[in-house]
Amino acid sequence: MRIENGCAKELKIAYIGGGSRGWAWGLMSDLAMEESLSGKVYLFDIDQEAADINEVIGNRLRGRDDVKGDWEYISCKTRKAALEGADIVVISILPATFDEMESDVHAPEKYGVYQPVGDTTGPGGLLRALRTGPMFQVIAGDIKACCPDAFVINYTNPMALCVRVLYDTFPGVKAVGCCHEVFHTQTLLCKALAEFRGIENVSRQEIHTTVQGVNHFTFITVASYRGIDLYPVYRRFVDKYYKKGYTKDNDDNWMNRFFNSEQRVKFDLFRRTGQIAAAGDRHLAEFNPAPRYLASPETVASYGFTLTPVSWRKDNKRNLLEKSQRLYTGEEKFELKPTGEEGVLMIKAFCGIKDLVSNVNLPNIGQIPNLPMGAVVETNAVFSDHAVTPVMSGAMSGTAYALTLPAALAQGDILDAVKHKNASLTFRAFMGDALMCGVTLNDGKALYNTMLENTKAYLQGWNLDLLLT
Repeated sequence: MRIENGCAKELKIAYIGGGSRGWAWGLMSDLAMEESLSGKVYLFDIDQEAADINEVIGNRLRGRDDVKGDWEYISCKTRKAALEGADIVVISILPATFDEMESDVHAPEKYGVYQPVGDTTGPGGLLRALRTGPMFQVIAGDIKACCPDAFVINYTNPMALCVRVLYDTFPGVKAVGCCHEVFHTQTLLCKALAEFRGIENVSRQEIHTTVQGVNHFTFITVASYRGIDLYPVYRRFVDKYYKKGYTKDNDDNWMNRFFNSEQRVKFDLFRRTGQIAAAGDRHLAEFNPAPRYLASPETVASYGFTLTPVSWRKDNKRNLLEKSQRLYTGEEKFELKPTGEEGVLMIKAFCGIKDLVSNVNLPNIGQIPNLPMGAVVETNAVFSDHAVTPVMSGAMSGTAYALTLPAALAQGDILDAVKHKNASLTFRAFMGDALMCGVTLNDGKALYNTMLENTKAYLQGWNLDLLLT
């Protein structure tokens, strides 16, 4: 990498999971629209064909009149080849397949445990973490060997566990976990500002927030716009939409029916905690005791969000594979559109082009002093020339803290299980999860054994026998 006239040139980006039909295409689009960065993106994926196809898709962008960034895409046969000498590492992988995720999400339903997402917390998030941890140990070891000074951006869930394993395996890593959930809540604050203060056309980047929590269960403790305290504005917004919800009837830009949310969980948590919950309802619900929002599909419907079936993800994958072929052959033109993610802005800051403040996931070194040290927490951080510095957000308080602490503590149990390859070490966290509060010990053991059986192909060399008696 070299800096010339305020531009970073000859950057080497290693993309782990480079066959992605979502995050990778988003990065291609954002890089194509950024004129201050250029270089090569090395794509590695355990699905070699998918990486090869993305190489062609990415390189089709070169020379287009609407493309500002000059990037060459190169598919690599090994992870180390992609990582060697990289300036930036991007990780977005699917831990295992949707068959394992189907077990994560739907096996607990036999015992009355419902999960809208199942990739972060709850029984599904925990089993996903057991699969993901060993993968990130290997990735971290390769980063240490091949590009120890690289800036690492992780998009893979469960976010907190992924980032924690990176730092545990390679303490010198410069890694962050990125999540866009807070961005959506900043956008919601813009809508409240327009409706109750008449201030239109405010971008979410103009909303200044202090955030704290763990990934997908983050709270905004301070929110303002040009000196206007947004808490009273948001309170009026909640009061208006608490019962009927804020839906696509009010806003045509919300996602399809399997991701739809009326924001009623978010509004309810505001009344319960006094703080602005800053994630989507599907994620927020999973951190609460099961009877509150997830007692049954009927309860879910009453709060205006959805249980996303893994069958939808499988169908969507087929659609994306078809689109991938169209982009590969040139039948469909790659559409450039900003993703709203801040990965490229973080890269610019890390290269010393322009500093940035954004919410990210990092090990706790005191930014939230009453959560466990070393646990990966979400706060703001300052991105600058080859540095990422977490912003001290202060101690969490009240109900928000009480709901967050168990998830932060569970990280330690999961990490111990990954390090010792012993699945029994996570059973305490499994039974202690908020969604398991109505499950008996015997049923919990039966469920855990079933889920372990369905994911054991990814736990080679592990002790999986202690719960079978």
